[in-house]
Amino acid sequence: MNLQQLRYVVATAEHRTMTDAARSLYIAQPALSRAIRDLERELGMTLFARSGRGVVVTAQGRRVVKLAKEALDAVREIEALPSHGHSEAELRIASTPSLEPGLAGRLLPAYSAEHPGVRVHIVRCDGRDGVVNAIRDQRADLGLTDLPVPADLVSHPLERQEIVLISPPGMDLPNPVPMSRLNGMRLVLPIPGSARRREFDALFAKYGVTPVPTVQLDERGNWLNTVRSGAASLLWYRGMAEQATRAGLVVRPLDPSVRRVIAIVHARRRLPAIAQEFLSVAEGGSAA
Repeated sequence: MNLQQLRYVVATAEHRTMTDAARSLYIAQPALSRAIRDLERELGMTLFARSGRGVVVTAQGRRVVKLAKEALDAVREIEALPSHGHSEAELRIASTPSLEPGLAGRLLPAYSAEHPGVRVHIVRCDGRDGVVNAIRDQRADLGLTDLPVPADLVSHPLERQEIVLISPPGMDLPNPVPMSRLNGMRLVLPIPGSARRREFDALFAKYGVTPVPTVQLDERGNWLNTVRSGAASLLWYRGMAEQATRAGLVVRPLDPSVRRVIAIVHARRRLPAIAQEFLSVAEGGSAA
């Protein structure tokens, strides 16, 4: 068994379908299925059993998956060690675009001041699902996102961040904006059926309002441009307020105030020491 095979086993166990596991590994699904079958023949045991359209881990497989995760964690820690006293250790942190300014502006300087020998790489992700996938695929050690996240991740809440209304200039709105004014308002919203859209729909239902979803997309890089064009307003975190103001947009709070919990998240495994140290610094500060 080699490291590549260990990664295949872990990815298949975490995603529960060969298609999703192959996508996370950036390989073809038939190649992954063939590799798993070859490994099972090599070990003389069945690691995964078919269940509907997916797979389930067998009793023997659960033990192999546990040991595979421990082995990969150990390899990653070894790779993170400075070599001959010259190379820097690297900490990879996944973040959503709206939370990255707080990460780069406050948390990273505080951490770097205490750990100047660690190089921090920000893995930019388009939303909460991207952060979760970056951690599951081991492209990031930690993630900064809003809650909730799936149960296979551990979360460390940092703060509650306010959701605000970002609008084109010239809109006749009070400050703060009563929630009732969202009724009939043209909004940029995530695509229907997505987890983020369901959260917004639940918020609208709670306050009995029905906005008009003028633009529905998950590509956050286009959101502010859409608002700037005058097509619609946007509900998002105050962390994006400075960027929106620089773009000539107007940021207003809501009444009543709506807040979401921001957290550092990671996989349920032993963290490298540099990641544990970052957690200690983060829990004593703020991502706002």
